[in-house]
Amino acid sequence: PSVLDSFALLSGQLNTLNKVLKHEKTPLLRNQVIIPLVLSPDRDEEIMRQTEGRVPVFSHEVVPDHLRTKPDPEVEEQEKQLITDAARISPDAAQKQIQSLNKMCSNLLEKISKEERESESGGLRQNKQTFNPADTNALVAAVAFGKGLSNRRPPGSGAAVQSGQPGAGAIIAGASGMQQVPMAGAPAQQQPMLAGVQMAPAGQPGK
Repeated sequence: PSVLDSFALLSGQLNTLNKVLKHEKTPLLRNQVIIPLVLSPDRDEEIMRQTEGRVPVFSHEVVPDHLRTKPDPEVEEQEKQLITDAARISPDAAQKQIQSLNKMCSNLLEKISKEERESESGGLRQNKQTFNPADTNALVAAVAFGKGLSNRRPPGSGAAVQSGQPGAGAIIAGASGMQQVPMAGAPAQQQPMLAGVQMAPAGQPGK
């Protein structure tokens, strides 16, 4: 509400000022000449306050810059040269040059926006990681080479598996990480389980 009130106040003051300037009895400001009445090399606090600290002194050095109504002679000469060069070009040629310049600017803007989108998407792809490389390497090494797997036999496996069964110890050693140990007090007729697969009894050859 305070901003709206301030805006309404400023709008009303600008409308009043426009009415005063457009009045027929108001002289044209372009016919008025502003001349400095007092020049001083000393610091002027009032000017500092009015200019918000931009102009500390009102001396002969700053007066030509602040009260100038025309550009520098060099700039004015360059502007005249540009106006002369522009007058020599026909309207059709000028229109073609304008279209060519607009096309070049639009292509450049498209390239810049495309590069920005690609850089943003590339940064997101680089920053967003969906896996852990260390875990992946450990899993590959374990599956391919058996790295990190224990060689210990599960307790009670010596009684359940006879030494005459070839490859039984290797199976137990290779799968000790996912073994199932029979619980104490289990029935004697229950056959030992290894990794969810039922093992052959002692009297039968291993498959």
